[in-house]
Amino acid sequence: MKNFPLQRFSVAPMLDWTDRHCRYFHRLLSEHTLLYTEMVTTGAIIHGKGDFLQFSEQEHPIALQLGGSNPTDLAHCAKLAQERGYDEINLNVGCPSDRVQNGKFGACLMAEPELVADCMVAMREVVDIPVTVKTRIGIDEQDSYEFLTRFVSLVSEKGGVEQFTIHARKAWLSGLSPKENREIPELDYPRAYQLKQDFPNLTIAINGGVKTLEDSLVHLEHLDGVMVGREAYQNPYILAEVDQRLFGSDKPIKKRRQVVHEMLPYIEQEMAKGASLGHITRHMLGLFQAMPGARQWRRYISENAHKPGSGVEVVQAALAKIPAELDV
Repeated sequence: MKNFPLQRFSVAPMLDWTDRHCRYFHRLLSEHTLLYTEMVTTGAIIHGKGDFLQFSEQEHPIALQLGGSNPTDLAHCAKLAQERGYDEINLNVGCPSDRVQNGKFGACLMAEPELVADCMVAMREVVDIPVTVKTRIGIDEQDSYEFLTRFVSLVSEKGGVEQFTIHARKAWLSGLSPKENREIPELDYPRAYQLKQDFPNLTIAINGGVKTLEDSLVHLEHLDGVMVGREAYQNPYILAEVDQRLFGSDKPIKKRRQVVHEMLPYIEQEMAKGASLGHITRHMLGLFQAMPGARQWRRYISENAHKPGSGVEVVQAALAKIPAELDV
């Protein structure tokens, strides 16, 4: 198998979605896809109650996405993450929400490339794993190609960053919700393509609007990697052919039923530790999307997973809603 870059195909960090249960489920579908945590703030890791760095060994390769702008705090969290076994640290320079801006991290940091570079240097000095950036192509009225290239130049040259994931939309820091910022600003893939031409030594991946593996293959003609977001969550079976089509694997493509059966021991294990069934199975609802019985699968889990005493038998009963004659 060719030695592909870690970022050749990844699932985007998505708040409230890509938790550790989601990542375990996605890993059953693809061995090689790079999986990202939800964005975790430095404040949560340093001061919060709970283990915000928890993941299972089966999730590798896995990247931690950090939110923050204090170099010392970021370095502390990056060091902790490396000690825990993460494969990559990623800085969020793309989220446009008001809460993120008030914390001085996310997309607003595009306006402060020197600070971003300082943050990256601080993290790189204490870890050996890749330290990367996920950013937009611009913010508000600062959306020229020159603005983007100045940001990338400074962060790569001063900050030593070699890998960027480019969300190919600019972000409006006021006037649009985070959801609207994922849909309303127009996608500009050619700008990302041009960035790769102008910075050929950098690893550049694309994010935004990618819905199929065919889309991914088109982008990979121009770039080093593709990051899929909501489509991978809402239609997770898109991941089932990634290893074969994008990484050259000769392993057979898993059937949906096989993936469900492989999830059952994990569900039992996690429930024994106190996890709720619904918190795990919510990530599986889209597995049979567009298949006969998909609606009944979703409905049965949604109506029964939260009931007291519910266990894997709910998932087994939901699976029985899929017509037995379907080889899926």
